Amino acid sequence: MASLLENLVDVLDKEDKEYQNLITLADNKTPAIVKGDIDSLGKITEDEQETVGRIQKLEKQRSKILADIANVVNRDVETLKLVNLLQMLEKIPDQQKKLADVHTRLKETIEKLKLINSKNQMLLTDKLEMINFNLDMIKALKTAPQTANYSKDAYANGDKLGIFNGSFDAKQ
Repeated sequence: MASLLENLVDVLDKEDKEYQNLITLADNKTPAIVKGDIDSLGKITEDEQETVGRIQKLEKQRSKILADIANVVNRDVETLKLVNLLQMLEKIPDQQKKLADVHTRLKETIEKLKLINSKNQMLLTDKLEMINFNLDMIKALKTAPQTANYSKDAYANGDKLGIFNGSFDAKQ
């Protein structure tokens, strides 16, 4: 049981380091978003994907270790959470403290990552709104209001001012 707990603490510590790496990448993403540096954003996204892949492998290891621990303590793996495991370790305070410390660190790291990602999401949303606004302005410039020209039947003939068809006229 002690070796399983040590393995769990080790895996959780590695996960925390990978999440710290994601925080660094997310921090680097913020100025790239502000500048609109697509190349940097692409590189950061690739690095994030690699880090997420490592985290997924660690998650599988953690799940396997928790399943082994659940088997040893005769508990259902679905109901055995780290909080429950911490309560069960009251008789082993040194193991309980190690697990509690890494659990707390991991929670704090994930919360920090959530905040940074939320900020980046807001920046991206603002950038997209600005792009949509600019596109709408360009569309508005290409179409002008209808003129007050009427046909002989007293209907508006639909002529518009300043219509651009978007093609190049070589005769002009």
